[in-house]
Amino acid sequence: MPSTFGGIELGKRSLNAHQQGLTTIGHNLANASTEGYSRQRVKLQSAEALYYPALSREERPGQVGQGVDVASVERVRDELLEKRIVAQGSVAGYWKARDSYILQLEQIHQEPYDTSVRAQMDQFWEGWQELSLRPEGEAERQAVLRRGETLADGINRRFERLDQLQTMLDEDVMVSVGEINSILQEIGGVNEQIVKSEALGDNPNDLYDRRDSLVNTLSDYVPVSVDGRDPDEFTVFTGGRHLVQGRVVTGFDLQPNPEKRGLHEVVWEGSEELFLPDSGKLGAVLELRDVDLRGEILSLDEMSLAFSDLVNGIHREGWSASGDRGEDFFTARPIVDNLSGNFDNDGDGTLDSTYVYRLTGINALNTTAPVGIAGELRLNGPEGDVLIPYTAQDTVGAILERINRSDSELTARLDRSGRLELRAGMSGNASPDFVIRHVEDSGSFLTGYAGLLGGSGPDSAYDWGATDAVLSLRPGGSAYAVTPTGNPSAYLAVNETLVTDPTRIASGLSSGGERPGSGDNRAASDIASLRHRPVLAGRTPTFDDWFSLAAADVGLKGEVAASARDSQDLVMKDLEDLRQSVSGVNMDEEFAEMIKFQHGYNAAARFVTTMDEMLETIINRLGV
Repeated sequence: MPSTFGGIELGKRSLNAHQQGLTTIGHNLANASTEGYSRQRVKLQSAEALYYPALSREERPGQVGQGVDVASVERVRDELLEKRIVAQGSVAGYWKARDSYILQLEQIHQEPYDTSVRAQMDQFWEGWQELSLRPEGEAERQAVLRRGETLADGINRRFERLDQLQTMLDEDVMVSVGEINSILQEIGGVNEQIVKSEALGDNPNDLYDRRDSLVNTLSDYVPVSVDGRDPDEFTVFTGGRHLVQGRVVTGFDLQPNPEKRGLHEVVWEGSEELFLPDSGKLGAVLELRDVDLRGEILSLDEMSLAFSDLVNGIHREGWSASGDRGEDFFTARPIVDNLSGNFDNDGDGTLDSTYVYRLTGINALNTTAPVGIAGELRLNGPEGDVLIPYTAQDTVGAILERINRSDSELTARLDRSGRLELRAGMSGNASPDFVIRHVEDSGSFLTGYAGLLGGSGPDSAYDWGATDAVLSLRPGGSAYAVTPTGNPSAYLAVNETLVTDPTRIASGLSSGGERPGSGDNRAASDIASLRHRPVLAGRTPTFDDWFSLAAADVGLKGEVAASARDSQDLVMKDLEDLRQSVSGVNMDEEFAEMIKFQHGYNAAARFVTTMDEMLETIINRLGV
């Protein structure tokens, strides 16, 4: 028979179940404003009935019910939606970081026009134009000198601001890696607590929320995926490698790179393998530092180096009003003291390579003249050598344009005397920059025609991978310039000799090696004409084009970043609103559930009271 006191036990179970429901609702209400909290629901089920097949029982249909039990307390959560939020988190983190730093980069370019580098360069050209009108004037020379100093200082300051922003990005990389490692360790610790709780048969919902919140935070930094199919080994991975596997955590280390001026590389913990995320805040910061800012600095260096080299080239050939031969207008800092450019590239104490920035041929060329010969140029490029064919019908100008529009790291032009000039530019994948690595011609365009190389074919090619590579140049006049030190835009300055004595500034050019007359203005006029001449390569043939494109590029980057960030913010808002509609705490819904459990609790209490009265009748009054 059922126990006489079975009703009391049944009522007690009901009281406990409804009390657990009310407690859970209170927990939900208390965490209504907690970020990442998922509302919880008590899952009730009927208790197992009394049934003993091996024992005798009264003959009646059905089983004796035993009330209600709490089966579990579960989170209300959409797992597919959560995975979408994690996947989109890295995209949002990428554009947020990129937009923030591009804005700072725009501020560097958006200087007031009167004090901008472009305005200072315009004034510099105008100074030379004024000197060409009065080549014997001292006031005009003072103007050229002061404007040259102002321009050099402006370029120096722009480099400093770009360098500071790049350093800031490097510091952000270090901070981000530290935060990522901290989050990974915390996820591993939460995993350990969850496993212990689950081993006791509990549902540690708050720990689940804590872990999910940590994963969402981690996704802002790097693109991650999660796998929770194995409850004992919740896994977080990126790029096909595990970051967290249960309690085992694999983080990241930082290594300074001497080739990048000590900037830090992110590597996998315990290895030398680089970690290069394609999204997330860390991916954005690394890309900004190593691509955008590096490109900005190198572009400024390339312009500054070409600018100073072109001005110096004309000024060296000029004469001052006092009869002094010209010298460099801007100071040059070669990377090596060796006149042949020989350098110890691998740091073992032995010279093993040649660092040369510019090669110049002997013969004067005509850009419109067909070359009358065929062959193929082989020049260094970012992904290996670049092949540039030419035919007998090609003009010199067509070949130069083909070189400048190719993927090679060299630019070609004719100097003021018509001689072919090859200059090194930014290096795509290797260090250092502004080093000519390979020049080869299967025909005779660079040999007998331009007078640059000593012979055709691989055996006579110029290659930087050995000392005295300049010996492969055409004997008897082929010229070269040694690669400058570091970042030319950082130390560009007017020659101290000219600062001390401005009268030494050249304005005229010699004819036949004799001193020109006091009214000769050809040097000043030639330097002033550099402003509008296509002396640069690629998309920016003139200095005005360079400034216009530099400002346009950073403006477009800022526009794209701002638009992408706004778009991604809307995506994340929609996903978060959807998550809140599923997992967020709804006050009205919780109050309705509270009333339901309250009435259930009152009914259970009334039931227990009734059972108590019945037992009192049996115990105290039966038989009286």
